[in-house]
Amino acid sequence: MAFVLFSLGSNSDRERRIGAALTALNDAFGTLWLSRIFESRPVGFNSPHNFYNLVAGAHCNMTVAETSAWCKAVERANGRDHSAPKFSARSLDIDILTVDALTGTIDGVTLPRDEIDFNAFVLRPLAESFGERRHPLGGQPYRAMWHAFDADRQALWPVDFEWRGQRLSSATPTAFTTMPATLVR
Repeated sequence: MAFVLFSLGSNSDRERRIGAALTALNDAFGTLWLSRIFESRPVGFNSPHNFYNLVAGAHCNMTVAETSAWCKAVERANGRDHSAPKFSARSLDIDILTVDALTGTIDGVTLPRDEIDFNAFVLRPLAESFGERRHPLGGQPYRAMWHAFDADRQALWPVDFEWRGQRLSSATPTAFTTMPATLVR
């Protein structure tokens, strides 16, 4: 069984969509490890609505192709229009970041996802909650990657977020915090 890291994002009815994604992940894979939820401005396009983003980890016994198809089905069930332009509003986005230490294009999915290297809304949650895990290509811990990242170019901030009556995220201001992933069974 592989350990998969997913990136989740939404800028349309964010609380409901992220909650629905967490429920789907929990129903499909059981125990989840979750980062805090961050709010950020859209990257690559203009929108009046900011995104909520987080990283979730789960043990998965599906193939990469099955996992990718599952992600797209959950996105569609939450109003995602896959024919929309790449850089546009998202009701829900679920991306596979890593599957264990697999690298390359597997079942049409490029692993690890390159957004890890370029987007604060992916790297900061990884660094905070999965900081000792290593990038499958460079071998660098995510925490070290975040410390080398130019955080000023993409502003993001933690938000308060509850799901199923449990506080998953706190907006407590901090420059950088090591937050162990929240364990949800």
